[in-house]
Amino acid sequence: MTDWGSVFRPDTPLLEIVARGSVMYLSLFVLLRVILKRESGTTGVTNLLVIVLLADAAQNGMADDYRSVTDGVLLVAVIIGWSYLLDVLAYWWPAAARLIRPNSLVLVQDGRILRRNLRREFITDEELHSELREQGIADLSEVREVRMEPDGQFSVIPAGGDKPRKKSRRGPAG
Repeated sequence: MTDWGSVFRPDTPLLEIVARGSVMYLSLFVLLRVILKRESGTTGVTNLLVIVLLADAAQNGMADDYRSVTDGVLLVAVIIGWSYLLDVLAYWWPAAARLIRPNSLVLVQDGRILRRNLRREFITDEELHSELREQGIADLSEVREVRMEPDGQFSVIPAGGDKPRKKSRRGPAG
Protein backbone atom coordinates (compact mmCIF):
# COMPACT_ATOMS: atom_id res chain seq x y z
CA MET A 1 0.00 0.00 0.00
CA THR A 2 1.43 3.36 -1.05
CA ASP A 3 1.39 6.21 1.46
CA TRP A 4 0.24 8.95 -0.95
CA GLY A 5 0.64 11.59 1.73
CA SER A 6 4.40 10.99 1.94
CA VAL A 7 4.65 11.03 -1.86
CA PHE A 8 3.38 14.62 -2.03
CA ARG A 9 4.50 15.96 1.38
CA PRO A 10 7.80 17.85 1.05
CA ASP A 11 10.70 16.73 3.26
CA THR A 12 12.17 20.22 3.29
CA PRO A 13 10.26 23.34 4.36
CA LEU A 14 8.81 25.15 1.32
CA LEU A 15 10.42 28.49 2.22
CA GLU A 16 13.83 26.77 2.39
CA ILE A 17 13.29 25.26 -1.09
CA VAL A 18 12.39 28.71 -2.45
CA ALA A 19 15.41 30.29 -0.75
CA ARG A 20 17.83 27.59 -1.96
CA GLY A 21 16.50 27.67 -5.52
CA SER A 22 16.62 31.46 -5.62
CA VAL A 23 20.15 31.73 -4.24
CA MET A 24 21.49 29.02 -6.59
CA TYR A 25 19.77 30.48 -9.66
CA LEU A 26 20.87 34.05 -8.96
CA SER A 27 24.41 32.93 -8.11
CA LEU A 28 24.69 30.94 -11.34
CA PHE A 29 23.18 33.79 -13.31
CA VAL A 30 25.67 36.35 -11.95
CA LEU A 31 28.69 34.05 -12.22
CA LEU A 32 27.87 32.98 -15.76
CA ARG A 33 27.08 36.52 -16.93
CA VAL A 34 30.17 38.07 -15.39
CA ILE A 35 32.81 35.38 -15.74
CA LEU A 36 31.81 33.18 -18.69
CA LYS A 37 29.95 35.64 -20.91
CA ARG A 38 32.31 35.07 -23.87
CA GLU A 39 31.42 31.38 -23.98
CA SER A 40 27.67 31.73 -23.60
CA GLY A 41 26.98 31.56 -27.34
CA THR A 42 28.66 28.23 -28.02
CA THR A 43 28.54 24.74 -26.64
CA GLY A 44 31.96 23.20 -27.05
CA VAL A 45 33.36 20.29 -25.06
CA THR A 46 34.66 22.55 -22.30
CA ASN A 47 31.31 24.31 -22.02
CA LEU A 48 29.49 20.99 -21.88
CA LEU A 49 31.76 19.83 -19.06
CA VAL A 50 31.11 23.03 -17.13
CA ILE A 51 27.35 22.70 -17.68
CA VAL A 52 27.27 19.11 -16.42
CA LEU A 53 29.38 19.91 -13.35
CA LEU A 54 27.36 23.04 -12.62
CA ALA A 55 24.11 21.12 -12.88
CA ASP A 56 25.31 18.57 -10.35
CA ALA A 57 26.75 21.16 -7.98
CA ALA A 58 23.68 23.38 -8.20
CA GLN A 59 21.34 20.43 -7.71
CA ASN A 60 23.09 19.51 -4.48
CA GLY A 61 22.83 23.11 -3.28
CA MET A 62 19.12 23.23 -4.06
CA ALA A 63 18.14 19.74 -2.91
CA ASP A 64 19.46 19.93 0.64
CA ASP A 65 22.34 17.47 0.05
CA TYR A 66 24.58 20.16 1.50
CA ARG A 67 23.93 21.52 4.95
CA SER A 68 23.96 25.07 3.64
CA VAL A 69 23.24 26.71 0.32
CA THR A 70 26.64 28.39 0.68
CA ASP A 71 28.30 25.01 0.11
CA GLY A 72 26.54 24.71 -3.25
CA VAL A 73 27.35 28.27 -4.27
CA LEU A 74 31.00 27.78 -3.30
CA LEU A 75 31.25 24.58 -5.35
CA VAL A 76 29.66 26.29 -8.37
CA ALA A 77 32.09 29.22 -7.95
CA VAL A 78 35.05 26.81 -7.85
CA ILE A 79 33.93 25.10 -11.08
CA ILE A 80 33.43 28.42 -12.85
CA GLY A 81 36.71 29.68 -11.42
CA TRP A 82 38.60 26.75 -12.95
CA SER A 83 36.93 27.35 -16.29
CA TYR A 84 37.92 31.02 -16.13
CA LEU A 85 41.49 30.20 -15.04
CA LEU A 86 41.93 27.80 -17.97
CA ASP A 87 40.71 30.52 -20.34
CA VAL A 88 43.23 32.98 -18.83
CA LEU A 89 46.04 30.42 -19.15
CA ALA A 90 45.10 29.74 -22.77
CA TYR A 91 45.08 33.46 -23.52
CA TRP A 92 48.48 34.26 -22.00
CA TRP A 93 50.36 30.98 -22.61
CA PRO A 94 50.31 29.56 -26.16
CA ALA A 95 51.47 26.10 -25.04
CA ALA A 96 48.48 25.86 -22.70
CA ALA A 97 46.17 27.13 -25.44
CA ARG A 98 47.12 24.18 -27.65
CA LEU A 99 46.08 21.80 -24.87
CA ILE A 100 42.98 23.68 -23.72
CA ARG A 101 41.51 24.86 -27.03
CA PRO A 102 41.73 22.68 -30.10
CA ASN A 103 42.62 24.32 -33.39
CA SER A 104 40.31 24.31 -36.37
CA LEU A 105 40.90 21.46 -38.79
CA VAL A 106 41.12 21.94 -42.57
CA LEU A 107 38.85 19.43 -44.32
CA VAL A 108 38.99 20.78 -47.89
CA GLN A 109 41.84 22.78 -49.43
CA ASP A 110 41.52 24.31 -52.91
CA GLY A 111 38.66 21.98 -53.83
CA ARG A 112 40.53 18.85 -52.67
CA ILE A 113 39.26 16.75 -49.75
CA LEU A 114 41.88 16.08 -47.09
CA ARG A 115 40.82 12.51 -46.33
CA ARG A 116 43.23 12.06 -43.43
CA ASN A 117 41.56 14.95 -41.59
CA LEU A 118 38.08 13.62 -42.36
CA ARG A 119 39.08 10.21 -40.93
CA ARG A 120 40.55 11.90 -37.86
CA GLU A 121 37.12 13.35 -37.01
CA PHE A 122 35.08 10.42 -38.42
CA ILE A 123 33.38 12.65 -41.00
CA THR A 124 32.05 10.81 -44.03
CA ASP A 125 32.05 12.24 -47.55
CA GLU A 126 28.26 12.39 -47.36
CA GLU A 127 28.37 14.46 -44.14
CA LEU A 128 30.87 16.85 -45.71
CA HIS A 129 28.83 17.23 -48.91
CA SER A 130 25.67 17.70 -46.84
CA GLU A 131 27.32 20.57 -44.94
CA LEU A 132 28.43 22.13 -48.23
CA ARG A 133 24.94 21.81 -49.76
CA GLU A 134 23.44 23.51 -46.69
CA GLN A 135 25.70 26.45 -47.48
CA GLY A 136 24.82 26.54 -51.15
CA ILE A 137 27.94 24.79 -52.44
CA ALA A 138 27.17 22.18 -55.11
CA ASP A 139 30.71 21.25 -56.17
CA LEU A 140 34.09 21.10 -54.41
CA SER A 141 35.60 23.23 -57.19
CA GLU A 142 33.63 26.14 -55.69
CA VAL A 143 35.55 25.83 -52.39
CA ARG A 144 38.88 27.29 -51.42
CA GLU A 145 38.75 25.95 -47.87
CA VAL A 146 36.43 24.17 -45.44
CA ARG A 147 37.35 24.03 -41.77
CA MET A 148 35.79 22.27 -38.84
CA GLU A 149 35.99 24.80 -36.04
CA PRO A 150 36.72 23.85 -32.40
CA ASP A 151 33.01 24.06 -31.56
CA GLY A 152 32.13 21.51 -34.28
CA GLN A 153 30.82 24.03 -36.79
CA PHE A 154 31.98 24.14 -40.40
CA SER A 155 33.19 27.34 -41.99
CA VAL A 156 33.52 27.58 -45.75
CA ILE A 157 35.62 29.99 -47.78
CA PRO A 158 34.43 29.93 -51.39
CA ALA A 159 36.95 29.85 -54.22
CA GLY A 160 37.67 33.36 -55.46
CA GLY A 161 36.47 34.95 -52.22
CA ASP A 162 37.90 35.66 -48.80
CA LYS A 163 34.60 36.12 -46.99
CA PRO A 164 33.65 32.93 -45.10
CA ARG A 165 30.10 31.68 -45.44
CA LYS A 166 27.91 31.11 -42.44
CA LYS A 167 28.82 28.30 -40.11
CA SER A 168 26.59 25.30 -39.68
CA ARG A 169 26.58 22.97 -36.70
CA ARG A 170 27.71 19.42 -37.34
CA GLY A 171 25.07 16.99 -36.19
CA PRO A 172 25.70 13.63 -34.57
CA ALA A 173 27.44 11.09 -36.77
CA GLY A 174 25.30 8.24 -37.84
